[in-house]
Amino acid sequence: MTDLIDIEDTSRRTLLKGIAAGGLIATIPGVASASRLSIPQYKVHLVNAHTNEKFQGVYRIGNRYLPDALRKINGFMRDFRTNDVYRMDPKLIDILASLQVRSHQNAPIQILSGYRSPKTNAMLRRASSGVAKNSYHMKGQAADIQIPGYSTGRLKHLAQDLSVGGVGYYPKSDFVHVDTGDVRSW
Repeated sequence: MTDLIDIEDTSRRTLLKGIAAGGLIATIPGVASASRLSIPQYKVHLVNAHTNEKFQGVYRIGNRYLPDALRKINGFMRDFRTNDVYRMDPKLIDILASLQVRSHQNAPIQILSGYRSPKTNAMLRRASSGVAKNSYHMKGQAADIQIPGYSTGRLKHLAQDLSVGGVGYYPKSDFVHVDTGDVRSW
């Protein structure tokens, strides 16, 4: 499969080989099966709060990301103010997909902010003290999110329970920031 991007995850690879060798069917909640070989497909359902664009579909099969899906996600998560597109960290999409599964919600995750160009980030910094100078948004490694009908307080706890990156909680603005940096919260 030359149209897939391999990821480094030997423990998952070992698990999948064991499942395939044993002929077992994977029963991972919220993850579809690619075939009778039980290769899990990872899906995500997103809506851009500013453009109303949507992405819904499979972006990863087993340990491999689908380049076409990632290109679509990159465009979807572009800086809506400048239309600049940047390569989003696939691990960020994994975080979003995990939150979607764990929240047990049918509603798409609403993206309030994905990639931010340096120009947009500087403008937002002038307007608010809560915007980092070297924001993970400028590296394609962060998203500010909501799930309609789901409390952002609960979403914050779900994100913290993943222990895979930064989690910022902004109750007054009613959103949660997630990123692929070091594990931390504020």
